[in-house]
Amino acid sequence: MLRFPTEKTRLWYWKVEAGEDILGALQREVDSNGIREGAFLSGIGSVSQLRIHVVKSTELPPGNTKVEAVGPFDLNSVSGLVIDGRVHAHIVLSNTESTISGHLEERTIALTFCSLLFMETSTAASLDTLDDFPGKP
Repeated sequence: MLRFPTEKTRLWYWKVEAGEDILGALQREVDSNGIREGAFLSGIGSVSQLRIHVVKSTELPPGNTKVEAVGPFDLNSVSGLVIDGRVHAHIVLSNTESTISGHLEERTIALTFCSLLFMETSTAASLDTLDDFPGKP
């Protein structure tokens, strides 16, 4: 178990507009505000198309399987971290037939909007090991 004490520095409300790439918009906000670390606390909205990846095996490293679909989908949840300035977000989406979740990829496009609450944090430690695992490329 790794542990990194941190301080909350700012809370941000962000709205990704209709037609925008969600990951691209989030990464631009992180970059333009000089954010190095933080956590997505909440996220809702809808998407017209999705692109995610999920792990494809129980072996390490597990590899990824990409999933793409054209919507509409409700965006029920966004969670994740910003680690050393890089957005690492996961999403949960649903429609009348299914629910799907995974690691947010570029080309996931907001249909109506995507509204998020993000908590920027500050720690003296580097968080770049938070998403490491044995055998990570």
